[in-house]
Amino acid sequence: MKEKNLKFQGSKKSSNLPVWNLGDLYHSSSSQKLRKDLNFIRNETKRFEKKFQNKIDKLTATKLHAAIYELEKIDEKIDKVISYSHLLLSENINNETNKIFFQKIQEKITNYYSSIIFFTLELNNINEKKINTLLKNKSLVKYKTWIENKRNFQPHQLDVNMEKILQDKSLTSHNAWVRLFDETIASLEFPYKNKKLTSPEILNLLSDNKKNNRKVAAKSIGNTLGKNINLFTYITNTLAKDKSINDYWRKFPNPVSSRNLSNVVEDEVVESLASSVISSYPNLSHRYYKLKSKWFDQKKLKYWDRNAPLPFQIKKNYSWKEAKEIVLSSYCEFNPIIGNVAKKFFDNDWIHARLQTGKSPGAFSASTVPSVHPYILLNYQGKARDVSTLAHELGHGVHQYLAAKNCGHFNSSTPLTLAETASVFGEMLTFKTILNNSSNQNEKKALLANKVEDMLNTVIRQISFYEFEKTVHYQRKKSELSSDQICKIWLDVQKNSLGPAIEFEEEYKYYWTYIPHFIHSPFYVYAYAFGDCLVNSLYSVYENGLPNFESKYIKLLESGGSLRYRELLKPFNLDPYKSNFWKKGLNVIGKLIDQLESI
Repeated sequence: MKEKNLKFQGSKKSSNLPVWNLGDLYHSSSSQKLRKDLNFIRNETKRFEKKFQNKIDKLTATKLHAAIYELEKIDEKIDKVISYSHLLLSENINNETNKIFFQKIQEKITNYYSSIIFFTLELNNINEKKINTLLKNKSLVKYKTWIENKRNFQPHQLDVNMEKILQDKSLTSHNAWVRLFDETIASLEFPYKNKKLTSPEILNLLSDNKKNNRKVAAKSIGNTLGKNINLFTYITNTLAKDKSINDYWRKFPNPVSSRNLSNVVEDEVVESLASSVISSYPNLSHRYYKLKSKWFDQKKLKYWDRNAPLPFQIKKNYSWKEAKEIVLSSYCEFNPIIGNVAKKFFDNDWIHARLQTGKSPGAFSASTVPSVHPYILLNYQGKARDVSTLAHELGHGVHQYLAAKNCGHFNSSTPLTLAETASVFGEMLTFKTILNNSSNQNEKKALLANKVEDMLNTVIRQISFYEFEKTVHYQRKKSELSSDQICKIWLDVQKNSLGPAIEFEEEYKYYWTYIPHFIHSPFYVYAYAFGDCLVNSLYSVYENGLPNFESKYIKLLESGGSLRYRELLKPFNLDPYKSNFWKKGLNVIGKLIDQLESI
């Protein structure tokens, strides 16, 4: 969907990059189809409430299946409308029309949704003996895992009126603060050599070829964020308190417990991952950055040189066409089914890669709904990491597409513990393609080093983010935190994770403020480390020639959220409950660093 009179920033080539066509969802925010779907949601939620409220515990297995099926159709329509409003807003967060439309949809859906809140509450209140009997009936086989996942929240649910209040208040609590954060970040202008850049543009300069450019950009980022520190601190304190209140009333023992339950993973498994990664800091990140500082002939690297191109790295930018060919060939070579799904994203305008004012920073793949298809957003600037990002988000897209088509709406949503599987696997496939096609020794060395850096950013850095979040949320339960307190927590975890070879300066203490995951989805970040370690182990299984690996892998993707992660990993002889599981994944990174030290 194109926006008229957009002012593009960055290179002129950006205008040649693809933008998505949201017409498969709706052609416009005023379309008749959208109005029709909103009317459907309004009418069907009320009808569903009238038909089933206070009756769920009396339903037979067949009738319960029929009720869930009806609810699934309503929920899919809800997610379709919400997806459209979110994607439209992400094109230009500063566009007033988009903002008003997004808020209107949020308010309408929240109001309609309150009519169907009762269903999950009543489902969860069915006694254990009866639900076990119901789940043995073949008519409920399809929804068995979905029902069990819902019932996991039973100890943490409130009465229906309280749930409605919290749902309604989310518009003026969590959602409102998230919106303020997004709008603030999107509107920030970062001074850079007589220009003003957006956050994606200025962050991109941290991997610029010229040291001075990196330094100027890094200083600008820190100083600009620092000027807004009071607002970011207030947003963080408010959202952490908001979560603490919810956790208290829902009786979650720890700030991370609700996220773990949503991810269908136990607290102890996540802590095992975190402690394994933290104990690996000296052997992985500390060792690598010491090695990188030697390559730069420095005792220590300034923080703006952490992602700097290597001295022996061949300067190379990838056109969109080249990136597309590299990623698609990697996917197709692995498996034609995977490759054909990936190709759909390019052929059907499901990707928004163009840089433009107000566009959401970073990258994501939005699953939308099974009746449509996923959409991918990224800010493509031609660097090797952009190619990797394309491969990553395309992996998400393929996963979401296959799960939706195979499992339907309720079962297609993959827990975060496995949501990063296809994305990181796609990155690895693409990396191997580029590496194998390289004949230059320095280029190969640079590719290996860049892969290590990507892995460190995914595993080490994300677990440091997780530790930062944990500390902030635990301390916020006691009292409001000052900017200085949060900044100190940030610097402490960064120094611990990156090691003595990285030197920080004053303005770096503000860098926590721009990371959206802290605001949008508390404790989401550990999923990246979980996924990377898992995929490293999975890829080792693939390279070691496990029989029928491809078909098993496709089945894993197609299963979406219909099976638990232990069941899905069993065909690959992998079990995250075993003590050595995380070490396997971390050892893959260690061996790559070994290679680099020997070159």
